[in-house]
Amino acid sequence: MQVITSTEMAALDANCEYYGLARTQLMENAGASLANIIKQKFPQGTPVTIFAGKGSNGGDAFVAARHLTGYNVQVFLLGRGDEIKTAGARWNFSILKKAGTSIIEITDSTQIPEPDNDCVIIDAIFGTGIKGRLRPLESTAIDRINNCASEVVSVDVPSGLDPDTGDFEKAVRSNLTVTFHKPKPALLRQELKTYTGELITAPIGIPLFFERLIGKGDLERLATRKPESHKGDAGSMLIIGGGPYSGAPALCAMAALRCGVDLVHIAAPESVSDIIASFSPNLITAALTDNHLNENDIPLLKKMIPDADVVVIGMGLGKHPETQSALQEIIPLCKKAVIDADGLYALDFQQKNYSNIIITPHSYEFNRITELKTPENLNTRMQVVTGFAEASNTTILLKGKTDVIAKGSMVKINTTGTSSMTVGGTGDVLAGITAALFTTNDALLSACCAAFISGRAGEICHQKYGSGLTATDIIECIPEACNP
Repeated sequence: MQVITSTEMAALDANCEYYGLARTQLMENAGASLANIIKQKFPQGTPVTIFAGKGSNGGDAFVAARHLTGYNVQVFLLGRGDEIKTAGARWNFSILKKAGTSIIEITDSTQIPEPDNDCVIIDAIFGTGIKGRLRPLESTAIDRINNCASEVVSVDVPSGLDPDTGDFEKAVRSNLTVTFHKPKPALLRQELKTYTGELITAPIGIPLFFERLIGKGDLERLATRKPESHKGDAGSMLIIGGGPYSGAPALCAMAALRCGVDLVHIAAPESVSDIIASFSPNLITAALTDNHLNENDIPLLKKMIPDADVVVIGMGLGKHPETQSALQEIIPLCKKAVIDADGLYALDFQQKNYSNIIITPHSYEFNRITELKTPENLNTRMQVVTGFAEASNTTILLKGKTDVIAKGSMVKINTTGTSSMTVGGTGDVLAGITAALFTTNDALLSACCAAFISGRAGEICHQKYGSGLTATDIIECIPEACNP
């Protein structure tokens, strides 16, 4: 059975809203589904006692209360109405008050009553967002519920239970848990049956396709800079690029800096090193020995690579046999790497383990390095990319009108972007964004968010410049794209 973690569910909620499916609609669907299950299980006229927290879990219960016409509903809110955390929950709480539903706001644990034994208790204290130790108010409410002989229905997850790990300080013992969209991992653990009881998974109107889409919710999962951060804490990068093309590594570096990485060094052939440095005073360059990367550069790179959280390899390097030979020795030395453009041709997927690498090919490059065609049909293309990602243990960001990102059996798609982004240099920008995120995040999340940010920055630029946008324009729009 497929599960969804609390982090994934939070991202999915945010993505639904980003793509037009409002959180209030999801809350309405969840509460209505819960009420329908209550109606199927218990006859009309049954007293229903709701213990509601101040989050979205409580909001689901407020909706259910509105739908339970013919039931004697009593709501106990653990806190004050003006403390309710989400707009949807506040809105549904206000509707209940206007409808004359019996509501008691509880601010002290001594005020929590013992529920009647003949009622149905709806446990909506905590959902998937539980954090930290229980406060006295919620702890006492859980005790009251567990000490009662009533039937208990938990909303999404029994309150107190960590939805992912199953850990708990204290948790509600439910007869029935109604979870939404997909079960959370802990709900399937047999040893927790005492707490979860019967499990029903209720759909709430989220299209399965939305689970594939990258959006705002994925960006919210990215690591954030801490107030006490020092230089280097937000990541350091080394770019090995340049040769026939000098602009590519500069574009990659500037994109990474705009994405928030702390330090970027560029190792480029001597013939272009000064040219690259001249693009911006923000660029730190180290000159290699010749007009193309070769084995004589390996000693210098062996000194530089250990200091880099991520090494970006490929843009502008060229395909000289000496360059490809040197890359085959360099790539295994990297802690993490993003491989693009000319660097892709140095990879040996039959012999090497590339679990610490993200590759960013377009369809032609993917075909050349894998001997696999990328079909026009999106579902078939996802299958091809996922199959190769599993077989090679590599994270793949396949660039295209719709980007396909895969790691193992996981596959996501990105639909941001515009046809104006066919201009040269956009792939270098994407590689820089990917590497910047990869310094402090895992490979799949980094690749997904990079594709979204790059495409969104292109959309913002297109609104300003139309089909005349350039790669440098996209770089300047990265900060705005990071906050959709």
